[in-house]
Amino acid sequence: MFKDPMSATVILQPQRDKSLRRRHPWVFASAIEQLQGRCRPGDTVDVQCSEGKWLGRGAWSPESQIRVRMWTFDANESVDNGFFVRRIAQAHALRQKWVINNDTNSYRLIASESDGLPGVTVDVYNTVIVIQLLSAGADKQRDKIVWALQKVLPGKDIFERSDVDVRRKEGLEPIVQPLVGDPPTIVDIMENGVRIQVDIRNGHKTGFYLDQRESRAAVKRYANGCEVLNCFSYTGTFSCYALQGGATKVTNVDVSEPALALAEKHLAMNNLSQAKCEMVNEDVFVALRNYHQQQRQFDMVILDPPKFVDSKASLNRAARGYKDINMYGIHAVKSGGLLFTFSCSGLMPADLFQKIVADAALDAGRTIKIIERLSQGPDHPIIGTFPEGYYLKGLICEVSDI
Repeated sequence: MFKDPMSATVILQPQRDKSLRRRHPWVFASAIEQLQGRCRPGDTVDVQCSEGKWLGRGAWSPESQIRVRMWTFDANESVDNGFFVRRIAQAHALRQKWVINNDTNSYRLIASESDGLPGVTVDVYNTVIVIQLLSAGADKQRDKIVWALQKVLPGKDIFERSDVDVRRKEGLEPIVQPLVGDPPTIVDIMENGVRIQVDIRNGHKTGFYLDQRESRAAVKRYANGCEVLNCFSYTGTFSCYALQGGATKVTNVDVSEPALALAEKHLAMNNLSQAKCEMVNEDVFVALRNYHQQQRQFDMVILDPPKFVDSKASLNRAARGYKDINMYGIHAVKSGGLLFTFSCSGLMPADLFQKIVADAALDAGRTIKIIERLSQGPDHPIIGTFPEGYYLKGLICEVSDI
């Protein structure tokens, strides 16, 4: 077994090793009996059960409730440059098999724990790689990760968008910086043949919602002949797919003027009719209530809100928000029309989300029938030992009057 004589060792409390034996990648502070040796935030530590058996090797994070995020369960694997090359190459092979093609040049390359790299998110936008390092361990390994990315995907610019609030739970400050080359602010990408511009410096997440690729394709399948209301429209890509699918009109509603301006540009880039698209710069909750008062309805309503659940403590409040937005969204669907509704909150269970939507329909005096379920694409895989990797839930519902 490889053993770094300089590394510290985490000893678990009795009966607290079951999850690691099942290769779940997190060790919580409450499971730890003691730390033998000295280490700094992000350093690699060995983890042992209370009887002294070696269980794995991970990154130490003294300020987080997730005290260790596991890098490896292989006793002979060290966390060196070769480790990161292997992980990234394996992840790239999966994307080459299931995602990358002549019509799609942008994808999530590393989905953190599900690709064996906890706290690491890597998105590829055509010629630019954008990384987020969300944990102390990931932050500590920045240089190795960047080096490995250059080995696996040479010739691309690399930009860091580690400006997510969760870093503060790890004792880390936000960082936004170019790492390799001179990455442009706006990157042109292709998704299922749709041309899109991504703002990697200022856009949501790393610039774009790559996880909704399959959901956008589903909208295209169902959109023929529909008047579509696209709520939380961001840069309007759902609407581009809808128009390509034969929608007669789309209405984008978003609180961000810059996002709506980019949505207009996307129409032109894809040779889609500006006359068929209405841009509404308004809070979605306000807009939906106004449509309800006006008794205005659509053939298809898309609800793709931002994450409502930041912690378990906020779940009840978030559930009320989801119910409210879905009730008014259901009001806005013509009888026989479709509701596309989503939750991107990992802490929102799929069964609870379905119940919330069903209760919202009852409150709206409507009936829904779920005709299809949607989720994150294959470049956002869910490893079997980490069910928390399943976060995006979507329902396609036919709405009718009771």
